[in-house]
Formats: sequence, structure tokens, C-alpha cells
Amino acid sequence: MQQDHSVPEHLSDVLDMNNYRIEKLPKVHKSGFERWMAILGAPIAIAAFITIYYLSDFQFLDFINHSMLKKEALERYEQLGDAKFLRINYAMLAIFAAAIILWITESIPNYLTSFFVIIAMVLTGVTTEKTAYAQLGHPVMWLNILSFVLASMLVHTQVAKRFALWFVITFGKNARGIFFSFIVINIVLSIFISATTAKATILLPIFMVVAAIFGASPENRNNFGRNIVLQNLFQINIGASGFITGSGANLLAGSMIAGAMGWSIFSFQEWFIAAFPLAICLIIIGWFVGTKIIFPMKPKEQLPQIEGGIERLKQEYAKLGKINFAEYKAIAIFVVVLALWATDKQHGISQTAVAFMGAFVALLPGIGIVKWNDVDIPWHLLMFSAGAYTLGAGLEATNLASTIVDALFSHFGITSATPFWMLYTGLTFSMIFSALFFESKTMRALIFVPIAIGIAQKFNLPILSLALPVALLIEHVYALPFNSKPAALLYTTGHYSWSDTFKFGFTMLVISWIAMIIYGETYLRLLGYTPNGVFF
Repeated sequence: MQQDHSVPEHLSDVLDMNNYRIEKLPKVHKSGFERWMAILGAPIAIAAFITIYYLSDFQFLDFINHSMLKKEALERYEQLGDAKFLRINYAMLAIFAAAIILWITESIPNYLTSFFVIIAMVLTGVTTEKTAYAQLGHPVMWLNILSFVLASMLVHTQVAKRFALWFVITFGKNARGIFFSFIVINIVLSIFISATTAKATILLPIFMVVAAIFGASPENRNNFGRNIVLQNLFQINIGASGFITGSGANLLAGSMIAGAMGWSIFSFQEWFIAAFPLAICLIIIGWFVGTKIIFPMKPKEQLPQIEGGIERLKQEYAKLGKINFAEYKAIAIFVVVLALWATDKQHGISQTAVAFMGAFVALLPGIGIVKWNDVDIPWHLLMFSAGAYTLGAGLEATNLASTIVDALFSHFGITSATPFWMLYTGLTFSMIFSALFFESKTMRALIFVPIAIGIAQKFNLPILSLALPVALLIEHVYALPFNSKPAALLYTTGHYSWSDTFKFGFTMLVISWIAMIIYGETYLRLLGYTPNGVFF
């Protein structure tokens, strides 16, 4: 007799992917503290701006170390003279402080803070209008836009959903197979989809149905449910760290490092070679720590609890029908663009130019796959990024980061005799644990990458020896629900508590920091980024 794999009617709702659409998830309301931050943020930002720009007298800004000025800042200094150059340094510091406060407190939307940054830098003379407005046309901004076009191609043709469902159905025969399936899925999606929230949106309905099949629900939490959601949150972020296209914050960091190095753009290949091995190691360690130590699963929790539940995933997969010509074209474009990105150092065509070609073919009438109206470009995020790039251009024009680093090190008596390992461990510690307090990865990149560059320049160290390890830690934003948008989104699933995510997240922050120290002494030293024998 043929076994009946139909799903009982009372369980059909929990296995229906439509019930896990973003708009159907419960909204997370701000806590009392967060509401007060939003209320007080704008007045505090205004007060900080006025105090720094009009009322303060920072002696460390009064001394301009000409030897520390880079080409653009030196040209600006020679053009303006001592007094005016000093004034724009005060303006830059005031704008930077106000912007950080507004971004942290979210008193106004992030893109409006970027608008403030851009116009304030023009009105105070920090940069010219041409420089400030031109950041929207930065090559990396175009790469961001074009990445969303290519990502929309994968989503519109349902290639991303088909790939995810097929992988889980094919290799997810047991709990271990399911966890490793999501590892592969997250890594593949990270190559093209530069918005971690978009990845979370694609994968959430799939792993929620898988959680239900294994008996986990918000009302009946178990360790399988805790693991499947928290592992995906971790993999969504750490998978992105393996590719410069993995997030807008990676692209920003790469742009700042490339600018300091005198390059036009940071190579996809170089980032991948430096970052991907660490990303894979941390993902595997995260799986072991989560499923074997912090949330060990009982034998029963590792078996499907709903008979025939996997059939719902197969039904969803069957609804997609046979793979069509448009999907084949999307896959072909995906493979060609990825191959060209991965070999950018060999052929010399930048990631942006490659993305242009891929987007052109994808949008080409009669031949392409998507129409412009099908492309999902989050312009508010791009406006936020434009403001961040403008702020970065202001830091470059005024040399403010290096000036502050120079002043702090002089104040605390830190000299050129300071060993490299102290600088390395201190910077990586500050970067990774700042994730507990900052929501925006872009903001963390904007603060810590210029500091790392400034310290490297002050101590005559290779810029990549400090700036690259700091940049590789940008994506560690998973310890608490407010640390990133994917963290906030996945917290609404109800599969885990604040203490659950903190136990796993903080443990992985500590492990990741230690891993970065070991990585610097071994693999990054082998690649020539860190000096020989600096730790042991």
C-alpha cells in the first residue's frame, strides 16, 4: 500500500510559506529606552554640532602635521591656508559627530541624515558641491545599484528560491544535512545579493517551514528551532564577509582602503582570497558551537515531527514547474559575471564594469530577463550609502582621522616603539565588539576603517596590515536583535529569546576575535598582509 504523505489539515498553516511573508510577521516595537533615544537624538545632535563647530577649542586640531597630509588634503591646505583649513576640520568633526548621533538614535531616517551630511559639508566648505554630490556617481555606488539589478534577476525568475528549495530537499535528509544545506545556500546568495536583509527575506519562509517540520514553533520552542534561525542569521552575515559584494558596508570599506592605497577599486579576487577562508571556518565553528554546545539537540529534535512535512517543500518546489529559458539565462548571466569578478586581476575589467555588462544583458528588451519596473532597488539605502561616501570624502579632504589618531597617540604616549600586535589586537577588538552597540555596519566601517588606515600611516605600516583585518570584521552583527536589520527581522520569528541570541552571539564574537588574531599570524602573514613574527 502506498504511504500517505499528505499533511494533516490542522498543520497546513504552519507549513504554508505565505504565512511567513515579511508583512505577516509581528512588528518589533521600540523599547522605552529606544523611544527616548529617538526623541533626544536630534536635540543632542544639534547641540553637539553647535558646541564643536562654534564653541569648542580643540588644541589637537590646531597643529597641522603637514607630513601626515595626503595629496588631496595637502592640496586643500595649500589652497585655503592655515585658518580656513583649521575651520573646515572643526566643521568636519561637528558634522561627523552629529551624523553618528543621528544614525545611532534613528531620530530621523538614515537617508535624511545622509542628506544633512551632504548639504552641511557643502555649506561649511568641507568639500565642494561637485565632490559632495558626485559621491552618488562613485563606481562603488554604481556597483551597489547594479548588484540590486542582478539580484532582482535571480529573485524575479525564482532561480534563488528554486536553488534554495532544491538544495534543502536534495541534501536535507536529516538535521545535519539541513544545516549544511543552508550553509551552502547562504554562501552562494552572498556573492550577488549585497543586502543581507534581502537574503533573510528570501530564506526566512523556507527555514520557518523546516523548523515547523521538526516540531519547532514560537509557542513550542526547541533547540532545532533556535539553531535553524540563529545559524541562518550568523551565516547570512558571515557569508557576506567572504565577498566584497556581500554588503554595501564591505564595498564602502574596500573603497576607503583602495583610496588610501591609490587604487581605483578594491579587487573582488583579493578580497575573496583574504576573506573567504576565514568566513568558511567561522561558519563551521558557529554550526558546531550552536548545535553541539550552546543549544545541543536531543535525538528526537533531530527527526521530522510532522509526517510528510517535507512534502510541503516538495510541493512548493513543484509549483515552480520545470526550469524555463529565462531561468537558464539568469543562471548563465550569474555564472559569467561571477567568473569575470573572480578573475578581475587577470583581465583588468573592474567589478562595476562587469556588473554593467551583466545588468545590460539582463534588462535588454527581447533578450533580457527583467524589466526596469521588476527591479527592486532600495533607494533609501543607496541615499544612506551616498551620505556615508560623502562623509568618507570629507575625512579624506581634511585628514581628520589621521589628525585625531596622531593626537590621541601623542596624549597617551604611544610611540613608534609600540609593537604591531598591540595595534592589531586593539583595533580588531574595538571593531568586533563595537557590534554590540552599533546598528549600522556602514557606520562601523566609516568609523573604524579610517582609524585603522590612520594608525597604519602614523606607524609607517602597510595600510592593509591593519585596515583589511578590521574590514573583515564588519559583518559581525548578530549578537542582539538591534545589531542589524536581519537580526531584528529574524527575532520576530519568536524562535528564540534575547538571552538565546546573546549567548550564541557573544560566544561567536569572542571566538571570531581570537580567530582573527590567529588568522593574522598565519594566513594573512602568508599572503604578505601582516609583518612576519609580530605575535609569537
